[in-house]
Amino acid sequence: MLPPDLGLSHPFQTPPGPGQALEVAPGIRWARLPLPFRLDHVNIYLIEDGDGVAVVDTGIDTRPSRDAWQRLFAGPLAGRRITRLIVTHCHPDHVGLAKWLVERTGLTLEMSEAEYLSALVLLLDPGSLASDPYRSFFVDRGLDEETTDAVMTRGHDYLRSVSGLPDTFRRVIAGERLRIGGRDFEVLTGGGHAPEQIMLYLAEGRIFLSADQVLPRISPNIGVYARDPEGDPLGIFLRSLRSVKRRIPADVLVLPGHDLPFRGLHARIDAIIEHHAGRCDAIVAACRDTPRSAAELIPFVFHRELDAHQTGFAFGETLAHVNYLLRRGRLKQAMSRDDVLRVSV
Repeated sequence: MLPPDLGLSHPFQTPPGPGQALEVAPGIRWARLPLPFRLDHVNIYLIEDGDGVAVVDTGIDTRPSRDAWQRLFAGPLAGRRITRLIVTHCHPDHVGLAKWLVERTGLTLEMSEAEYLSALVLLLDPGSLASDPYRSFFVDRGLDEETTDAVMTRGHDYLRSVSGLPDTFRRVIAGERLRIGGRDFEVLTGGGHAPEQIMLYLAEGRIFLSADQVLPRISPNIGVYARDPEGDPLGIFLRSLRSVKRRIPADVLVLPGHDLPFRGLHARIDAIIEHHAGRCDAIVAACRDTPRSAAELIPFVFHRELDAHQTGFAFGETLAHVNYLLRRGRLKQAMSRDDVLRVSV
């Protein structure tokens, strides 16, 4: 969690309860669905669209999440048709019930192409990351065998968390405008947390649906994965944040994928950028006298005890900072003394 930022204000202090939808702007309601994680909820948004409602994001495919949807259908959505289903990105808490909702409504799923295809790869081949060369991606960077085994089962976790994807979808592209309820929502996309995450900006109401790209209390997970071991998701994420800051006014109401709606977008972006700069500085300091692997650097970035599952995410995030620093010349690859890749200053 990032330190509190005094530049933020939260006009809605109490989130909607189960089966409730709270109006946060004219024609836009906020609902919450449960998650079985430390981050125990995901926000979804219901946008008035003529005689129906457009839905942004779906929640994870669990019994409590489906039950929450049933309460919405019996309550705020009673007698209303769903006109569109827009999913911001491929993570299970956002796309998990996409096929279930498509089958219920007969709609076409709307996503960016990279997000749809990323989800499809995991659904079609969930065990693909459980073999070489992917195992060596973790072991060569110092991760122990137990944690490596835990990380490499994530594809199966994904399969259990997602109802599936429809065979076809409508591609949503950055720069286009989605006409919803007589209003034009501009599409932005951002990378780092996910390949091509969708964000929506309503200029006339100064409303920004930021998905997970800008959150009020935490930075989203920015991780390197085995398919792109030398990738630079942190660099992509930081460029995306700066692009959002240039394009979106500071005084918008931000509707995020988690936590509370807030105002203070530019202050929040600055705090997130500073947070990652601090992590980079900590890694450089740790490598100044001693070459270290990505796994050995985790305690310098994450200062709490982690289980094997959490360590997997922490490994990917630490490596994202290492790759970022390598690309910018602040770190260099060190000679390996035990077939483990290490970095030094």
